[in-house]
Amino acid sequence: MRGTAIFFLVAALLMVTGVSLAASPQDLLASGHVDEAVQVLEQQVHQAPNDAGGYNLLCRAYLMMEEWDRGIANCERARNLDSKNSLHSVWLGRIYGEKADHAGFLSAAGLAKKSRTAFERAVELEPRNWEARKDLAEFYFSAPGIVGGGKDKAREQADTIRALNPAAASWVEGQIAEKNKDYGAAEREYRAAIAASHSGVWAWTELAIFFRHVNRLDEMEKALHEVETAPVDHHEALMDAASLLMRTGRDSALGIRLLRRYFSVGTVEEGPAFKAHEYWGQLLERQGDHHGAAQEYHAALALFHNYHRAQEDLTRVEH
Repeated sequence: MRGTAIFFLVAALLMVTGVSLAASPQDLLASGHVDEAVQVLEQQVHQAPNDAGGYNLLCRAYLMMEEWDRGIANCERARNLDSKNSLHSVWLGRIYGEKADHAGFLSAAGLAKKSRTAFERAVELEPRNWEARKDLAEFYFSAPGIVGGGKDKAREQADTIRALNPAAASWVEGQIAEKNKDYGAAEREYRAAIAASHSGVWAWTELAIFFRHVNRLDEMEKALHEVETAPVDHHEALMDAASLLMRTGRDSALGIRLLRRYFSVGTVEEGPAFKAHEYWGQLLERQGDHHGAAQEYHAALALFHNYHRAQEDLTRVEH
């Protein structure tokens, strides 16, 4: 009886938020319905405690919610159940890294080492997995040597990635050049990534992010205008592009158009829809449309009820 009650509770929640009961956990994550995804996946792993894939998805849901400890426990469970799966090591490395970014120095060092080990294991298991290599390269060029970082190691990864994904390899080289404050070389590499990706939205967004870092905001905005019509190779880049405009106080109307395009081409897990709604609300709020902003904050909270930033935004515009 208890299992039946949970089933009908989940069904009711799915209908209220407009998601089909037949939606898979992957679909729920891609559409940003993180509350429902967690409920479905918790029930799934309860019924099938050896379901490594279920634990991996649950980890990813908690990562979206920024609940690092719960996410790590589930990612570790997925890795332990299926230690030969490169994907499980990739996500474990990512969530260790996210927690490290939000931890104190001593804790961060230990977590960073675990992140590196997980990424290295992912690459070992699947050497042609360019995304795993890109994550590992990002660790190497970002982390200090004491936890295993190093720009030479990152360059080695870029050399291997180039045969698998030239745009990603140029991005890694651009990041290394930027870390070295060689901004001319960095810009050349980001533009090489644009060429290699056939002017995809991701590479244009990365160039815009670089322009923001070096305070060339007019050029940032020009690059983001390219994003508006560029081929969509990474859907989440549209959301990232809009967030740049939101954070820099530039062209709110362009930001809204980018978010509208994001929702029209299809939401993805890497760019949670609840965050996109919150960004849209902030852009509308900047335009003085508090009613429209409140609607977007409500939309974000319908997907993730404990989304603190949207809760704070909603309190601000309604009072």
